[in-house]
Amino acid sequence: MTNDPKNLIAFQGELGANGDLACRVVQPDMATLPCHTFEDTFAAVRDGKAKYLLIPIDNTVAGRVADIHHLLPDSGLHIIGEHFQRVEHHLLAVKGTKIEELTYVHSHVHALNQCRDAIKELGLEPMVHVDTAAAARDISERGEKAHAAIASELAGEIYGLDSLRANFEDAEHNTTRFLLMAQDASDLTPDDGDIMTSFVFRVRNVPAALYKALGGFATNGVNMVKLESYLVGGGFVAAQFYAEVDGHPESQNVRLALEELSFFTHEVRIMGAYPRNPVRDVINKNGAE
Repeated sequence: MTNDPKNLIAFQGELGANGDLACRVVQPDMATLPCHTFEDTFAAVRDGKAKYLLIPIDNTVAGRVADIHHLLPDSGLHIIGEHFQRVEHHLLAVKGTKIEELTYVHSHVHALNQCRDAIKELGLEPMVHVDTAAAARDISERGEKAHAAIASELAGEIYGLDSLRANFEDAEHNTTRFLLMAQDASDLTPDDGDIMTSFVFRVRNVPAALYKALGGFATNGVNMVKLESYLVGGGFVAAQFYAEVDGHPESQNVRLALEELSFFTHEVRIMGAYPRNPVRDVINKNGAE
């Protein structure tokens, strides 16, 4: 692995994790840097140990990724891109294993849930691991034919395992959305094509605050793609919102909507403006059919 931070892209997990695979797709000329936790992943870029990071934010099956929304606002980093990675789980086992020899299957809790029907069909007992690739590594080290792992094909190659079944997941639309982040914001302008803007804000604790805050997006014709709330401050009163809209923050309609938002909220923070990935429309179309 290269030691040059300018050629490293960080992800959470072991080598061979889906985050690792996504990094290799997004930045094929860069080396990947595995990090133990999401906090470590953000720190790697913030401390100059890597140039970029790729972090999962939501999945079409499992929903949003826990903790990411809490970590984003205080990361000190900027979103500069989005990537959609089709999740293709493989049932991995030590070489020479036959599928009927399996008794246990190990993986991350989300991967196990995403393969629930297939696991039930084979009559396997699920075992939760912190990471899909870590499960594959442990199975390789264990060397027992009764134990399998659910992980990527890349993990199988790295840890010398056989793939007993490809596309082990239950849903064909299983896709994870990742955010590409860096220390510096993108230099995009409103004229640079289809752009998305991500931001966070808190509403004031008064009646109809959220309704009034979002009115400017409707009156200015701004399409809000995502709006999610989560509690902050250790109580049940203060809610922070993560939002994504079509358009650049300096475009007139987005700028006016954000100005109106600021009248009814506090701590509005732009997390990044980045190219709108055209894969988004394909996934949305398929999901609506």
